[in-house]
Amino acid sequence: MEKRRSLFQRFLDVVEKVGNKLPDPFILFIGLSILMIIVSYIFSLFNASVVHPGTGEELDIKNLISGEGLQFILTSMLDNFTGFAPLGLVLVMMLGIGLAEKVGLLDYAIRKTILSSPPSLVTYTVVFVGILGNLASDAAVVLIPPLAALVFYKVGRHPLAGLAAGFAGAGAGFTANIFIAGTDVLLSGISTEAAAIIDESIVVTPVDNWYFNIVSVFVMTIVGGLITTKFVEPRLGKYKGEAVEEDYNEGIVNGGKGFRNAVIAGLAYIALIVTVILLPNSPLRSEDGSIVPSPFLDGIVPIVLFFFIIIGVTFGITVGKIKSSKDVSDYMADSIKDMSSYIVLVFAIAQFIAYFNWSNLGTWVAVNGADYLKDINFTGIWLIIGYIIFTALMNFLITSGSAKWAIEAPVFIPLFMQLGYHPAFTQVAFRVADSSTNIITPLFPYMVIILAFMKKYDKKASIGTYISLMLPYSIVFLLVWIVLILVFYYAGIPYGPGIGPFL
Repeated sequence: MEKRRSLFQRFLDVVEKVGNKLPDPFILFIGLSILMIIVSYIFSLFNASVVHPGTGEELDIKNLISGEGLQFILTSMLDNFTGFAPLGLVLVMMLGIGLAEKVGLLDYAIRKTILSSPPSLVTYTVVFVGILGNLASDAAVVLIPPLAALVFYKVGRHPLAGLAAGFAGAGAGFTANIFIAGTDVLLSGISTEAAAIIDESIVVTPVDNWYFNIVSVFVMTIVGGLITTKFVEPRLGKYKGEAVEEDYNEGIVNGGKGFRNAVIAGLAYIALIVTVILLPNSPLRSEDGSIVPSPFLDGIVPIVLFFFIIIGVTFGITVGKIKSSKDVSDYMADSIKDMSSYIVLVFAIAQFIAYFNWSNLGTWVAVNGADYLKDINFTGIWLIIGYIIFTALMNFLITSGSAKWAIEAPVFIPLFMQLGYHPAFTQVAFRVADSSTNIITPLFPYMVIILAFMKKYDKKASIGTYISLMLPYSIVFLLVWIVLILVFYYAGIPYGPGIGPFL
């Protein structure tokens, strides 16, 4: 007799079925753009209008199915794409981070840190490195979990617990980092575009969530470690299977020397930047001598770019990966090739947001949505908590963080701005929700890879095994992050330089 599937497993089956019917993100945004054109036509039939909250000007909903609308669609298409703020920022960041990855620096640092970790600290090291691993983008999700499983096995602990801890850090904790990462640049660019619907003077920078991210790294490292040792490992029990031996040698000649030189070069660069900031009348400080705001924060992307180029080139030369200047440009070119799918997606996203702005539908939704929330007296911090839960559930249908934020930002950022919330604060709420539930959605592309790693240690492992391992991390990460947002909120701690919850 076939065993009856649990209610939760049947729920996941439905989610997977519905999610699989969604089109590719590029086609999804093309469809949303077409929907925006149709909606603008319908609204124009009713002569809908809205009073702009900043200027007081009455704005009609402009019809994209009109002569003026057709002219806008055709004449703005290239500008929408090339002028889309996140595009240039992300590609510039990837020149540096991609170089460091291609020469093997990030891979070496991850392997060395995990494999050299003391047994007493191995659990927390795995989670910590997993969280920081988002600098290496998706490579961290593939590299860290199997390394963690091997380390756990070698110290006499259950390898699946190590694999779960590594995947939780890399998958559920990816939004946090002590460095400025590509995610910060991508999301802040989209946030700036969305904020312009209400106020074009507001700019969300890549460092606007930095303080919160730094604290999150250490909080989630402790939380992930405790979940592993207090819940996951006791539930798994003692490992009785046979491990599959893997060769995880870094395969880089002079890797240790290269890593040492890269660290020295990186510290020297940081010292130089700090020295320039501290100089009297420093060009990196504002006219009144402050750092918030300042040219330093405005130029944080190029500053981070040069940091990664310096450590990448230093490592590459030391280990023999870079023998001429051409090698540097070749590695950078390879890193941009990896971004080709993102560039294609940005073309569709840029059109959708441009149509939303031009038609004035974004302003209409923001103003009327804010008025409705005020009418029902649902405007406080619990509104933000409700938004976090909504986004966490949306992750079951759309796993791409950039695609999901490109859909949500033009709606929720202007709406919450009308209620007085800073766009960077709304962005924090999105990030913790999007990050937490990644690891339990059936549509997460790396679920299949993690299942394959699990089967190396447990032939009977299935999706049920996977969910039972990862669900505690997902739920607790989300709850702890909500608490952390509330702590920052009520204690008046800035989420980034000069960034509080309110405008």
